[in-house]
Amino acid sequence: MKILIVEDEPKTVAYLRKGLTEQGYSVDFVGDGEDGLHLAQTLDYDAIVLDGMLPGLDGVAVLERLRQTRQTPVIMLTARDSVDDRLRGLGAGADDYLVKPFSFLELLARLQAITRRGRGEATTITVGDLHLDLLARRATRAGRRLNLTAKEFALLAVLGRRQSQIVSKTIITELVWDINFDTNTNVVEVAIKRLRAKIDGMFETKLLHTVRGMGYVLEHRPDGGVE
Repeated sequence: MKILIVEDEPKTVAYLRKGLTEQGYSVDFVGDGEDGLHLAQTLDYDAIVLDGMLPGLDGVAVLERLRQTRQTPVIMLTARDSVDDRLRGLGAGADDYLVKPFSFLELLARLQAITRRGRGEATTITVGDLHLDLLARRATRAGRRLNLTAKEFALLAVLGRRQSQIVSKTIITELVWDINFDTNTNVVEVAIKRLRAKIDGMFETKLLHTVRGMGYVLEHRPDGGVE
């Protein structure tokens, strides 16, 4: 999942970026309204965390312009705890509102809620006997809990959302690591190997398959074969 942070306080940006990255999110950030609006209008994000008080365009102005073309879910942040401020932000099209200082866990829960509503997507994924709970960030296979890192779960979720579709290394690196694919790195191969060991290692039927020269696919095949 890809998140845009539009915030001019370096400490808040560092706090959010660290927390969201540890949870497996890909994060972009900018420090002013003009740049934030440009990114929000030109790139696809699952959600935006938008500060209300920004250099140049303030958060409300950014949101009003964004809503003319995009309905990306937005959480607004502000240091001002007044009903008028909240109503102004919500009236401009914010999906939710948080007053600083805030709990990261509360922000995370609200992000999960607005992205679920905004995308209308299921909160669980099932592939054969593999089950992913996207909100609890929990994976089980045949009822057994899989001990996945945040990045491994993010990788599995990317494959799971596209089950039975071939997912290229380029897409994986962009969505999971938020970087452009470099043919000289084996980060994807290493991550796939570790993930495969955890979800397929002890099971006869394999779910994670390599399609040579194209990428990877997560699907249940009755014969359990691999490519």
